[in-house]
Formats: sequence, C-alpha cells, structure tokens
Amino acid sequence: MLNFYDPFLFVSQIKMPITEDHVREQLKLVIDPELFVNIVDLGLIYVVDIQPSDEGKENVNVEMTLTSPMCPAGPQLVANSRQVIEAIDGVGAVDIKVVMDPPWTQDRMTEDARDQLGIF
Repeated sequence: MLNFYDPFLFVSQIKMPITEDHVREQLKLVIDPELFVNIVDLGLIYVVDIQPSDEGKENVNVEMTLTSPMCPAGPQLVANSRQVIEAIDGVGAVDIKVVMDPPWTQDRMTEDARDQLGIF
C-alpha cells in the first residue's frame, strides 16, 4: 500500500523505466584492463536496446565491439558488462552481442578518453 503522507516513501515505490542513458552510465563502470578507460568513453558500445518482458521487468540488449578482433580482454569486458547491467533494478534478461562491423577506430572515443590516453 502506498503511503501518501510520506513523499520520500511514495517516490521510492514508483518504478522508473530503465533508459539507455542509465545503462550507458552503468557500463562506464567497466574499465578496459589494458587501456584503463571505461568502455563507453572508448566507444565500444554501439547499441543499447531496452524491451519490456513478460515478467514486468525490462530486457536489455547490447551490441558492443572490441578494440581488435583478438582482444584478450574481450571475455572479461563482456562478463563485466553483463554484471553491471544485471545490477540495475528492474532488469530482466541481458543479451550482449560482440560485433566487429563496423570495426572500432579511435574516432569513436570521447574527448575524455583521448585525454586519458594522451591522444590529441
């Protein structure tokens, strides 16, 4: 039962929809172990798609790439990405697909990532 007399309690009981921005912020917690920059700023996340599920939760589908096809950190990045997305309240199934087309280039990095890596 909602308590209309306690506005903080009321707000905490409202389920907010999961947004692409929210998922991308969570993915910033995943750091490339070789470059020490998060995968969002590196430009490794191509697509974040959120779909309602039958269980009242939201399924999250991500398409991401790696800095190279033979990236040794690939399995770790995928596992960590899944872990941080699954930690979001209201997330159901998480599907992460690694794609190599289009190939990753340094042009996909944010200015913050370029600064961290000393790329001007």
